[in-house]
Amino acid sequence: MRRQPIQDPVTRAGGYARSIALFAALVSIFAVVMVRSQRAEPGPALAVLGSGVVLAGLALVFAGFAFVRGWREGARGVGAAILGVFIAALVLAYPAYAALRGLRLPAITDVSTDLDQPPAFSRSRAAFAARDGRYPPDPGPQAREAQRAAYTQIAPLTLDVEPDEAFELARKAAVNRKWQIVEAIRPGGRVGNGRIEAIAHSRVLNLPADITVRVRPRADGARIDVRSASRLGARDLGDNADRIRRYLDEVANLAIALK
Repeated sequence: MRRQPIQDPVTRAGGYARSIALFAALVSIFAVVMVRSQRAEPGPALAVLGSGVVLAGLALVFAGFAFVRGWREGARGVGAAILGVFIAALVLAYPAYAALRGLRLPAITDVSTDLDQPPAFSRSRAAFAARDGRYPPDPGPQAREAQRAAYTQIAPLTLDVEPDEAFELARKAAVNRKWQIVEAIRPGGRVGNGRIEAIAHSRVLNLPADITVRVRPRADGARIDVRSASRLGARDLGDNADRIRRYLDEVANLAIALK
């Protein structure tokens, strides 16, 4: 009678970790592609992305079981678990970064360079249509104080150029930033202020944000204020403040290039 060779135990958890992580990666890629292409509503697409994150977390749990069995019993399947951990880590990298950043930033979605008199969004028919019928409400006192504490560097830009020239610089900067300009009204008329209404999208998930730029004439030039408001979520994770900083830097660089 032939003896059967002794076989090392095999942990199925390693294979499960690898398979679930691969599925999580496919789900996440599909969700990101759908959001960025704007072929799906952002809300459901983000829910799908969230399910990918949950699946990646589940893959890590199975990998943990595989590592425990491999250490205690010498069970095979640890290699598959390591691959699962690697793939899951790729899926979780950006959500983890966003979550850590969100913990140290205020829970606001509307940022302005002028907290006392925030630039008002246009109520024209074209602007309403571009914003999908949305009119961002003015931030309340609590949100304003949260911005003051978190973003002390967000401030208006004053230029020693004519208001019309400042408006052109502001418009060109919006074009350079690849914003979708909805309205562009030069300084003058009854109000005196110039205004640029635009829509921008976040770099990673391509989520929309509504922007209004105010060009106010001054005796010594012009003052540019910017307001950026996210459409989705209760936190912008610093996206609006970053957008304003990059935009005003662009305007300042264009103004320097004129001299």
